[in-house]
Amino acid sequence: MSKTFIGPQLRQLRRQNKHTQAQMAQRLGISPAYVNLLENNQRSLSVQVLVALTEAYGVDMRSLVTNSEATKLADLRTAVRDPVFADDPPDLTELRSALDHAPTLVDRFLHLHQTHRAMTDQFRRLAGRSSGNDLQLKSPETAIHDVFRANENHFAPLEDQAENLRARLGGDNDDMYALLKRHLRLEHGIASSVRKLSDMPSAFRLFRETDGVVYLSEALDHANRIFQLAHVIGLLEARDTVQEYVSASGITEDAGRARLTVELTNYFAAAVLMPYSEFLSLAEATRYDIDRVAAGFGTSFEMVCQRLTTLQRDGQRGIPFFFLRVDRAGNVSKRFNATTIALAEEGGACPVWDIHGAFQVPGQILPQFVEMPDKGRFFTLSRTSDRPMLGPRLQARRLVVAIGCDTDHAPRIGYARRFNMSDTQLFAPIGTSCHVCPRQACSQRAHQPLHVTLPVDANRRGQTRYES
Repeated sequence: MSKTFIGPQLRQLRRQNKHTQAQMAQRLGISPAYVNLLENNQRSLSVQVLVALTEAYGVDMRSLVTNSEATKLADLRTAVRDPVFADDPPDLTELRSALDHAPTLVDRFLHLHQTHRAMTDQFRRLAGRSSGNDLQLKSPETAIHDVFRANENHFAPLEDQAENLRARLGGDNDDMYALLKRHLRLEHGIASSVRKLSDMPSAFRLFRETDGVVYLSEALDHANRIFQLAHVIGLLEARDTVQEYVSASGITEDAGRARLTVELTNYFAAAVLMPYSEFLSLAEATRYDIDRVAAGFGTSFEMVCQRLTTLQRDGQRGIPFFFLRVDRAGNVSKRFNATTIALAEEGGACPVWDIHGAFQVPGQILPQFVEMPDKGRFFTLSRTSDRPMLGPRLQARRLVVAIGCDTDHAPRIGYARRFNMSDTQLFAPIGTSCHVCPRQACSQRAHQPLHVTLPVDANRRGQTRYES
């Protein structure tokens, strides 16, 4: 077992039960001094103590050993760099100390900051509406994003089930379509076939479990047909695991729970088609060449990009990426985040970012170094992704996907090789959206920021009408 430290979690558990260190030690069968060492992260958690904790306090083993500290530290760093605060944010030592000694306070601070950001976004949306609507602090899509974020975009039980299925399937990656059809037929009594567009005018997949059949539209290309079959197997074989996460998510709306079920089953399907260890090895060997990885597994560019965000297995981690998918109007239809960057929840992402320029050069990967207002620096890749369509409106099928990582990881990525990272002009200054971006003298500004008053001088014309 790798070293696992649970100091803050253990201290919080003890305080919730109103126990002293001596009382906890007695229940666990260890010394008070050892409890003190565990709480101060001077000793790692042993299997024996973990078992004792679950038996004595009835806590879920996974809730104790989940490595959420790194994610929470990243969220805390992002929060204290918010322009709403003054300059000189706390350094890493202070933030780590807060996590160790005041975890409940940190949780409440992060919740308060999240609420502040949600309120800001909602006021921005309501400002453009003619009719009043109830203020909903968190949309279902945001709630789903937060579930993935809280799990570091990695779901170990689903990875294990996917690896087990891939081993049972056998064969090579180029035989996957036949292997999945065979597995559905022999293991589940499910027949699969491709139907004409005229037979399925409004759906890409129809799964009728009671009838023992799944229909795929001929509009799907080969990679997406394979993915849909893997998804159906996930609905059958990963159902219980998926529902455990859905039940623990706190999402109460039926639509939100259904959406989370779809996304988690998609996660399982991707893990089947791109097994973790094999996928990470190929990504590292090719210096994260997305097209070469896609060719190796018979998957699409977008599937590989999204899979890259999930490489957070302890002891076998890849580069932590974020993923964003937008349409021509800038609407965000999908986002996953394993980094510290703040991603736009919906339309209005920064036009300085090449994610929008990718529409002008279909199929071409656009690498770019960017800097956020909080000084966070990232290396990003943007490219168009053509989606299946059920009608003649070909322009509507084109989206852009973007992935990115902290610049510390850029030397490991082949696409970054030609850039001089010591060039002070290398980084494009971007923001989440104009409404919350505090940058001054930005030629692309389209809105006055909600929380910053920009200087206006009637005797001077600046780059935009919002400042001079």
